[in-house]
Amino acid sequence: MESAEKEVASVKTPADAAGLSFLAKVRLASAAAWSPDPKNPPLYLRLPRKDGEPQPEVIAKWAANAPLAFIDQYIDNLRQYRAIAIDIGDQDGLRFDTIKLHEVLDTYGIPNSFEVYHGTHTSGLAVRFQNYVMPFFSRNLCATESCK
Repeated sequence: MESAEKEVASVKTPADAAGLSFLAKVRLASAAAWSPDPKNPPLYLRLPRKDGEPQPEVIAKWAANAPLAFIDQYIDNLRQYRAIAIDIGDQDGLRFDTIKLHEVLDTYGIPNSFEVYHGTHTSGLAVRFQNYVMPFFSRNLCATESCK
């Protein structure tokens, strides 16, 4: 993650972001969502490190946005979902937190499907979207009141 952090720190204009690696783009998107700063052009966000130094207030914002940090306060909202599906690669660095997230949902009695597939975070992404994600949405998303 350190190289992605350096890549993101080198971005000076929105156009620079186009050439970033996937992990750096994820980091940049996370910063835009979790630590926006409307007074910090040109990207209007803050990163967890600035000039190599940790930024505790930004790190705290990122930590607060981790699903395991906030799940307990949103249980009632999660109970309202028609369906929840979670999958993770057996070689994904996020697998332990994802397994724990599934366990928390189970502990609260919130139905969810959970699958560990062979691979990394991005293994077989197109196939997974085509064969699992899109069919899941097709079965479970509804745009009318009659679905509730």
